[in-house]
Amino acid sequence: MLEVRRSRDRGYADHGWLKTYYTFSFADYYDPEHIDFGPLQVMNEDRVKPGKGYATQSSRDVEILTYVIDGELLHKDSLGNGSVIRAGSLQCISAGTGVTHTEFNPSETREAHILHICVQPSQVGIAPAYEQKHFPPAQKSGTLRLIASPDGEQGSVVVHQDARLYGGPLSPSAAGRLRVEQKPPRLRTRHARIHRLNETRLNAGDGVKITQAGDVVLQHGRDADVIVIDLPAGAAAPKRKSAAKKSPSTVESQ
Repeated sequence: MLEVRRSRDRGYADHGWLKTYYTFSFADYYDPEHIDFGPLQVMNEDRVKPGKGYATQSSRDVEILTYVIDGELLHKDSLGNGSVIRAGSLQCISAGTGVTHTEFNPSETREAHILHICVQPSQVGIAPAYEQKHFPPAQKSGTLRLIASPDGEQGSVVVHQDARLYGGPLSPSAAGRLRVEQKPPRLRTRHARIHRLNETRLNAGDGVKITQAGDVVLQHGRDADVIVIDLPAGAAAPKRKSAAKKSPSTVESQ
């Protein structure tokens, strides 16, 4: 079964320094039909203005994935990590027993465009951890490249859940294929002019829930950049309140 949700039907907020589209209920946006999808709790498409960023926040027992679409973010956390996340890079904060962190757009002129994803871990109370990897376009061209998995397969980032994240740009001549087993993935398209999922036409920002086993084919892409999240059908661990769904606040360059 395919359930298509068009980009225009997502939640939206303009905080001045941050413009964001919400796939699931988040902060002041609430939709009882879109709370989460299995262990996938947050999928926000954010645009952060130059010289702006998220105030330091505390999180625990959540896997926080940040995929940079365009621009860059400066990351700092209580584990001692400090790094710049550039376009094509994926960051994973395994909050575990607790971590404080912040992300900031260091550019004076360029907006940062990111995908912010939160996944409920399969086990709570683990030691917090941080990982970041860059996936050059050549590694993803014409295919769905594995970029996050529970075991770091194929050089992917480790996420503490039976979940796999794929990404890849699709051209008119290339097709991405995925076998859906008895667990549904969540698909979201970005920067796509037009492409097709099986026989369903999709545009930039559209998302699809798939809850039936079978083969998935993404094709006829034009400047299409696709993210696929393969998930178990249900949440694997009890939920705990975290800072992941708080209203965003900002810090400015000093």
